[in-house]
Amino acid sequence: MTATVAIVGRPNVGKSTLFNRLVGKKLALVDDRPGVTRDRREGEARLGDLEFRIIDTAGLEEATEESLLGRMRAQTEAAITDADVILFVVDARAGILPADRPFAEMVRRSGKPVILIANKAEGGAGMAGAYDAFSLGLGDPVPLSAEHGEGMADLFEALMPHFPDPNEMEDEEDDPNKPLQVAIVGRPNAGKSTLINRMVGEERLLTGPEAGITRDSISLDWEWRGRPIKLFDTAGLRKRARVEDKLEKLSVADALRAVRFAEVVVVLLDATIPFEKQDLSIVDLVEQEGRALVIGLNKWDLVADQQGLLKDLKEKATRLLPQVRGAPVVPLSGLAGSGIDPLMKAVFHVYEKWNTRISTAKLNQWLSEALEANPPPAVSGRRIKIRYMTQVKSRPPHFAVFGNQLDALPKSYTRYLVNGLREAFDLPGTPIRVSLRMGQNPFDKERR
Repeated sequence: MTATVAIVGRPNVGKSTLFNRLVGKKLALVDDRPGVTRDRREGEARLGDLEFRIIDTAGLEEATEESLLGRMRAQTEAAITDADVILFVVDARAGILPADRPFAEMVRRSGKPVILIANKAEGGAGMAGAYDAFSLGLGDPVPLSAEHGEGMADLFEALMPHFPDPNEMEDEEDDPNKPLQVAIVGRPNAGKSTLINRMVGEERLLTGPEAGITRDSISLDWEWRGRPIKLFDTAGLRKRARVEDKLEKLSVADALRAVRFAEVVVVLLDATIPFEKQDLSIVDLVEQEGRALVIGLNKWDLVADQQGLLKDLKEKATRLLPQVRGAPVVPLSGLAGSGIDPLMKAVFHVYEKWNTRISTAKLNQWLSEALEANPPPAVSGRRIKIRYMTQVKSRPPHFAVFGNQLDALPKSYTRYLVNGLREAFDLPGTPIRVSLRMGQNPFDKERR
């Protein structure tokens, strides 16, 4: 999905010139007289390897709603609502004028990421005005000259965090004809091969009471309710210290590779001896790989007090596995063939959550409430400031948090944010990644 960037600011600060520079054509009329642009104008922009939709807007002015200026302002406000990122432009030569301040407050209240542009700073001119822009409270200004093309590299660096990293991008298209990759993992003799045989409806995999029969990771094509699935049976994973045989080491490496290629991983536990230390290690591995997770309680037919044990095991999962809080716990029996439908419903549910994308506006509305409820601690007398948050990718959901002194943010506060995201946006059992990013002062030459 293409990101949308809106250029806003008071009249005659060079918004249309910047728009033309980014689209590579003179699409917008440009003149020294203020107020030339009246309607929103959209174009396809490119800056470095970033491609996005850009919106040029009318200059913001105080006016009644019924007047022409008021209607122009309404168009600009609509562009702010549509945007993922806002470029707030000021005139570095003129400095910060009283007309800039109410509109700076308006874009701040929008909850969208705002990049402050100090335009008309060619050849170092207007640097005093650029310094003055700090007073708007919108972060570090990016000095540039839209007319002469100076400072575009700095603008690229400022925009880049708000776009998915091309090196991290995965194919996020949910093609219904593409098989869902599901790996079944667990300790030896948890019943993985027996379960898969029951799912596919034939004795496709060798099974038996002996532990460690499966050596290779076997992939099988299957279909559940019209949806194609690729199932991966894997070798049982024992504690590393117990793995001495060379062949077993190769089998374990193959199983780990299956986890990395999977989209959803079912960690199969033996319900008669659940949540052994190795089970917890396997779940931790799945979380580190960023895969969607379902916990299957196999051999459920051997359990006497099924209702009481299920409640107890769900509580244990919450307590022992906080990093995947809310992961579905599904009782089943591979031998009896029960619980397969609930298992697959859980698989598709966590897969949907794993692909979740949350709008920047919703994220920052939640963030402001989270910060108000529990502000970040102070470091050396200065409070850590978190400015905004955006989602940079999904599969699993990955969020970037921007602010000052974030290198001093305690891990407990990052966990607070992760748990809050999981609860607010219904992401049970989904690994959540949070990156902390600090802005760089463009005028601090010592840090460059």
